[in-house]
Amino acid sequence: MSDPARPPDALALAGGWCWFNTVEVLRRGAAPELVQARDLSQAVRERLSAPRPDFGGLPMQRPQIMGILNVTPDSFSDGGLFLKPEAAVMQARLMAAGADVIDIGGESTRPGAVVVDEADEIARTAPVIAALRGGGLDLPLSIDTRKAGVARAALAAGAAWVNDVTALRFDPGMAGLVAEAGCPVVLMHSIATPATMQIDPVYDDVLLDVFDALHARIAAAEAAGIARDRIAVDPGIGFGKTLAHNLALLARLSLFHDLGLPVLLGASRKRMIGEVAREGDAARRMPGSLAVALAGVAQGVQIIRVHDVAETRQALSLWQAVTKGA
Repeated sequence: MSDPARPPDALALAGGWCWFNTVEVLRRGAAPELVQARDLSQAVRERLSAPRPDFGGLPMQRPQIMGILNVTPDSFSDGGLFLKPEAAVMQARLMAAGADVIDIGGESTRPGAVVVDEADEIARTAPVIAALRGGGLDLPLSIDTRKAGVARAALAAGAAWVNDVTALRFDPGMAGLVAEAGCPVVLMHSIATPATMQIDPVYDDVLLDVFDALHARIAAAEAAGIARDRIAVDPGIGFGKTLAHNLALLARLSLFHDLGLPVLLGASRKRMIGEVAREGDAARRMPGSLAVALAGVAQGVQIIRVHDVAETRQALSLWQAVTKGA
């Protein structure tokens, strides 16, 4: 909850702007059960309510906006618009007015996309990052890649985060690189590859399957030497999931706070928004994207990844003002 009528026994969700005094317990093969927060074990209470440490220099006690900058010819929404470095730099500077971090990607991971050669991906991303740093942009920059070589070049050019849609599964060298660099990393849930992930994805229980998969990837990252306070998680809306899967995840996003880490939501302009809104043009899905982003923030999601930064900033500012009543 986020309204001002907060009961005295309520706990802060992840130390942030939402509160809770009741928890829905999900178990495989059993109906959901509502439990009072006061009846939870101390360990569970602390995991759900403890403030998350700053992530990549950003405080997790307020929502953060990650702007999407695709320097690709074929991304589902804005492919080709920012492929030229000068266009990418201009777009990044426009987004910097409202974004807290900018995520730069040189390989489309839309459904059906094929692998981009590592050298091509580096050529698309590293010069843009270097130009932004050389021009004095001081926002954190994130490299959206599943390849260690691309991440290495981006970090050398001035990026500070790694955002891996495969949660370090695609490239055996990625975990070691992130550990060595000591940089923040976002672990996103996905299955198969972009080329095949939407071919009849099946889960026993999508909420618990995704939760368990992310729990396992966190453990793998820690085993590789990545500090826990440098990890955030993303349930991977649209990556190997049907509309029903996506909606189930969005309805209970707060589940992922039980992993004890910052949660990122990336649903901007995605197909599921078009399916619900009956809008085939991805560029016209901004209103639906705002609705999903605010629904995520209402469940305590700390980072929202969006194409429409200025509009999201305005919507978030109003949501915060009317929620607080001030």
